[in-house]
Amino acid sequence: MAQRLACGKLPIVCRSLRFRRRCMSAVIFSIERNERRLATSLKECLLPTSVALACALMLNIVVLARAAASDCGGELLGQGRVAHVVDARTLRLADGREIRLAGIEPSPDARAILTALVANRDVVLRGNNDAPDRYGRQHGYVTRTEDDISLQVQLLRAGAALAAGTVTDADCAAELAAAETRARQTRQGVWTIPDAIKNAESPGDILAKLGHFIIVEGKILSARQSGTTFYLNFGRHWVRDFAVIIPRQMIGSLTRDGIDIKTLAGRRVRVRGWVEQRSGPRIQLRGTRQLEILDRR
Repeated sequence: MAQRLACGKLPIVCRSLRFRRRCMSAVIFSIERNERRLATSLKECLLPTSVALACALMLNIVVLARAAASDCGGELLGQGRVAHVVDARTLRLADGREIRLAGIEPSPDARAILTALVANRDVVLRGNNDAPDRYGRQHGYVTRTEDDISLQVQLLRAGAALAAGTVTDADCAAELAAAETRARQTRQGVWTIPDAIKNAESPGDILAKLGHFIIVEGKILSARQSGTTFYLNFGRHWVRDFAVIIPRQMIGSLTRDGIDIKTLAGRRVRVRGWVEQRSGPRIQLRGTRQLEILDRR
């Protein structure tokens, strides 16, 4: 869906400083889609040498700035103007596309903050796959063209979202975690609530958040396998106490990330996810970074 830069339009755009942002954005779109084609096109454009050098310099500066600005992204998938903020994590662009913010779980008041950030502004979408979900929405990382800081990071820093823990890229996951940590340390948004992190020894408090995405901390009392599923138990009465469910397909991923679940008994951890009820409250792991070991040995 990325827009392509027409060689015939490049001289007109690049000659005017007024339209330098459009030039940079268009060039970036094209170069990330096909660097060789852009290089050939630039050579064919009948630009004055000074203008061509100026455009190339601006391109290099912006590409470097984008690379330094965020570790989350991937392939450039498109750009557009935000026409409507549908909900706390969904944007509708002027061309009708709907964009879903990946990597975070927003708080109920995130929609107002998101609206203030992007209403009627131009944004860029990056991701690893431009295939829409069953509702026709694209998932990815969104930045405003004016500052190159992802909306995900801005919401996390404001305490208006939690990191989902399902991001597979290590650098991106670290960036999101750092933004969340900053909000927690400075008590922003959701982190002003005294029990923003639930106690694993209070299953009633966890169950009260049934159907919500929360963070729980506590000490694992036992780690056991039942059939193809592994359980991390935080209480002696596993039927009613809090536990983490680890499906078989997640065990290998945790091992590759250096977590041996068979040795977790007695360790203090932080876990995040959606609260389910299976007798007692449960959180099922769908990403390795939902589980964080706090007492590193």
